[in-house]
Amino acid sequence: MKKSVISASIASVLTLASFGALADGPNFYGRLELALTNSDTGVTTQERKEGTVIENNFSLVGVKGTETIADGFDMVYQMEFGVENTSSSSTIFTQRNTYLGVKTAAGTVLVGRNDTVFKQSEGAIDMFGNTNADIDRLVGAQTRSADGIWYYSPKIADLITVNATYLMTDNNQAGVADADDQYALSVTVGDKGFKAQNFYVAGAYNKGISGIDAYRAVAQVKFGDFKVGGLFQSSESVAAGSDANNTYFVNAAYNLNGVNLKVQFGIDEAGFGRYYGGVNPVTDANGTKVIQDDISVTNLTVGADYRIAKSTMVFAHYAMYEGEHSVAGLKTDLEDDNVFSVGVRYDF
Repeated sequence: MKKSVISASIASVLTLASFGALADGPNFYGRLELALTNSDTGVTTQERKEGTVIENNFSLVGVKGTETIADGFDMVYQMEFGVENTSSSSTIFTQRNTYLGVKTAAGTVLVGRNDTVFKQSEGAIDMFGNTNADIDRLVGAQTRSADGIWYYSPKIADLITVNATYLMTDNNQAGVADADDQYALSVTVGDKGFKAQNFYVAGAYNKGISGIDAYRAVAQVKFGDFKVGGLFQSSESVAAGSDANNTYFVNAAYNLNGVNLKVQFGIDEAGFGRYYGGVNPVTDANGTKVIQDDISVTNLTVGADYRIAKSTMVFAHYAMYEGEHSVAGLKTDLEDDNVFSVGVRYDF
């Protein structure tokens, strides 16, 4: 009996050791991020409620890893879910990036749900990402899509990557004729994490995804404890056939003894962001909000964050949104929004 137990234990250890030699994972991870926020209008907050609210800034759980299945072939997988159990939403879990893929010397191919390469081209330019001051409050096509195929090239000369997203026909949307009209392309140069290089530059194109045709350029550079960057995007509606209009962001951050001080300024003339969609009162006969002419939205955000431990970060910011547009040829002011947030993030 004892010999059988010992033999089984040895076999289990050998099996685990063999699997560990071939696989990285599965690794379980997660994040809880909560913020206390006061907003004049609520249009930029997670639950779109004015006044003082507790925001769940995309808390999540997931599992990911890789496994060698043959010489030169690694399976890549990730299953990630948003967790809304801390909010007033009746939904506990929401959809996030979940895919299965293969990695070879020729690049990585993923199939499933993922951020488009157009969205990913932002790199680290979104200094207030996943909060009520995320760049998607002004800019469109920040899309996580399902039923798609992604390709990421190997890093060429340890510097350049070429990437693509292609969506299948069941993602067809109004104004998009077929799947050939739903794809995104990007080229990145440098390192968004500023480890291999102290700069990051990207160019990307979005065709039809989320009903928008758009292209963007992103640049960010690090000088010691100082980072500065900018984003330019030109967007137009596929369904509405509107003229292309622009969105601009510039920002800077300075690490002062571990306190990351940040400031960001943005201008939107296209109207595809969440702020304009929330405060624009003009709708058509079906109740759909209509993008007007001569849109001018301005955003200024200042804030700071500080890691009190490797797993725990505290943060605070103030964001201001204001704008105007033309209705029947007359300039009309949009409702201003002033947003104050303090919060904590815990990673595990």
